[in-house]
Amino acid sequence: MRLLCFVALLFVLALLHHQRQCHGLLIPLTNTLSSLHGDSNGTAPAVLPVHHLLRSFSLRSAARHRARRGLHHHHHRQLSLPLAPGSDYTLSLSVGPASATAPVSLFLDTGSDLVWFPCAPFTCMLCEGKPTPGGMPLPPPIDSRRVPCASPLCSAAHSSAPTSDLCAAAGCPLDDIETGSCGGGASPSRPHPCPQLYYAYGDGSLVAHLRRGRVGLAASLAVENFTFACAHTALGEPVGVAGFGRGPLSLPAQLSPSLSGRFSYCLVSHSFRPDRLLRPSPLILGRIPDDDGAGGLGAAGGGFVYTPLLHNPKHPYFYSVALEAVTVGATRIPANPSLGRVDRAGNGGMVVDSGTTFTMLPGETHARVADAFARAMAAAGFVRAERAEAETGLAPCYRYDAAADRGGVPALALHFRGNATVALPRRNYFMGFESEGEGGGGVGCLMLMSGGDDGGDDGPAGTLGNFQQQGFEVVYDVDAGRVGFARRRCTDLWDSLSRR
Repeated sequence: MRLLCFVALLFVLALLHHQRQCHGLLIPLTNTLSSLHGDSNGTAPAVLPVHHLLRSFSLRSAARHRARRGLHHHHHRQLSLPLAPGSDYTLSLSVGPASATAPVSLFLDTGSDLVWFPCAPFTCMLCEGKPTPGGMPLPPPIDSRRVPCASPLCSAAHSSAPTSDLCAAAGCPLDDIETGSCGGGASPSRPHPCPQLYYAYGDGSLVAHLRRGRVGLAASLAVENFTFACAHTALGEPVGVAGFGRGPLSLPAQLSPSLSGRFSYCLVSHSFRPDRLLRPSPLILGRIPDDDGAGGLGAAGGGFVYTPLLHNPKHPYFYSVALEAVTVGATRIPANPSLGRVDRAGNGGMVVDSGTTFTMLPGETHARVADAFARAMAAAGFVRAERAEAETGLAPCYRYDAAADRGGVPALALHFRGNATVALPRRNYFMGFESEGEGGGGVGCLMLMSGGDDGGDDGPAGTLGNFQQQGFEVVYDVDAGRVGFARRRCTDLWDSLSRR
């Protein structure tokens, strides 16, 4: 009888473990726009006009894409614009020993692979006026230690530099460099530390040291030997980043196998309105999606469609996929061939990126999409709003009253390799808002952007931004080499998973 009870207990435990693996570890994502919604007294900071937010994030999206394309030398003209939150997603970690943890808020970024945060003393240049949802810089965690030169993660942080070069950069003795004993140091317990690293994004950069220590996620998971970067100097980057890319330094890669192989998120639709962000966006680590549908978890359009990941030999941390066509209304527009492949130099493909706001397309593809959209809008009687285009950096824009919308805005869908069609909700590609120009009143703009020339510049040909990902559960299934999309009511998905 005891044996039977023991077997039954093992079965129950296995079932619970299976359910936990299926549903994964739930972590809340906070959109920085939600900080403008107000406190318990109903007061809130002044919300900037939507066209200012759109202009700020269109510039940032373009800068991030241009940097990846090797176009740093273009468009250096600086514009005086207010900096404000609006389309960034943050998650909270705890750093340090269990007896003295410190919270830190980091931006979620699937387009990079490093986890870093500001460490005191911290100097940030060109950061005046930028929001800092993470608060003050942390002191280096007391239980952390520098990563040694000989560590593979040190080499990964320095773009796979040889150990001997890293040891030389760290000032190791020549004998240690020549004998390859860079991990030895003054004593076995004090190996030569990894030299400081330089890391650049599209709109900023940082200098940091790699450290290893305890990092906690949510209340139920802590990693004792997590590798992160402690930054003491940054340019335009006052807030840390949780890199979710495919590299060994990324946050998912450093978790247990049951959590590292796949993750998903579902971004709550906001249209730059903080009152729509009353609940967090769910991030699910270790998610095993139900391919037959949402299983009651915020279903809004069936199961996942999948497209295979493309290998990028130069930028292996990118989640690159192949975009084959864009449909506007009844017009199917073949994508530029560069969007469907990645060559040996790492050029081409479309990066699925949580850290870029608006989707970027090659100039020729965007022009054809915008032209088809403009023809459909003109046929439906919409009037062009050119001043709104200058205000926002988006085009084309039209006079548009969302409250009196009687149809006429053409449908838009993205077609990825593997017969994966993603039909975007209208608010994901054409958003109405009140304009200060054009005599006031409502306008609406196409929310896809041109990435510029289609020449042989380095890097991805396109970027799928987070604004177009709103209202979808996006699953990064690294184990199976694919990315999936499914329409969801993200607030319902959060409610369902948070009750489990």
